[in-house]
Amino acid sequence: MILFLLICAAYLIGAIPTGLILTRLVGGEDIRKAGSGNIGATNVYRVAGRKLGLITLLGDCLKGVVPVLVAQQWFGLSGNGLAAVAIAAFIGHCFPVYLGFKGGKGVATALGIFLVLSPLAVLGALLVFIVVLWKWRFISLASISAATIIPLLVILVSHSVPLFIATLVIAAIVIWRHRGNIERLRAGTENRFNL
Repeated sequence: MILFLLICAAYLIGAIPTGLILTRLVGGEDIRKAGSGNIGATNVYRVAGRKLGLITLLGDCLKGVVPVLVAQQWFGLSGNGLAAVAIAAFIGHCFPVYLGFKGGKGVATALGIFLVLSPLAVLGALLVFIVVLWKWRFISLASISAATIIPLLVILVSHSVPLFIATLVIAAIVIWRHRGNIERLRAGTENRFNL
């Protein structure tokens, strides 16, 4: 019963639309109707500015950190239970009940999850992200590259099969959520990221 409640709570926390709430709080337009239409940090950054974009990134990251950390530290979950809570938080961000199940791509929330579960793997994936972003200046390509490598890093670092499976699920969804970006990358029409 506790596990079920933790999974539900993780989903509901993950589903909080940070970018949408923040842009509305500052009197901005509905972020879903601007830029790429995504509620994530990259679109908020482009539409509402650097400061709000970075706060959105932090908020979305915390949606992964908080439920997983609470489940791990307060309730002593590990293995399959902890993996289930992690996936629930991630699914909440990507498919939020509050927005008709139309959410973000999950990169920042996944980052928060793995900062708790496998920080060393995050360092490796972050290095890949930075190198790809620096060389090609596509956030989407950097995110896809990091998502592709992180399952391997997680199994090498943690040796946990449940965590590895959870990572595969999360990485696969991140890549799938970027399918539009992949098409634009192929067509040469994807927007480059400029600081």
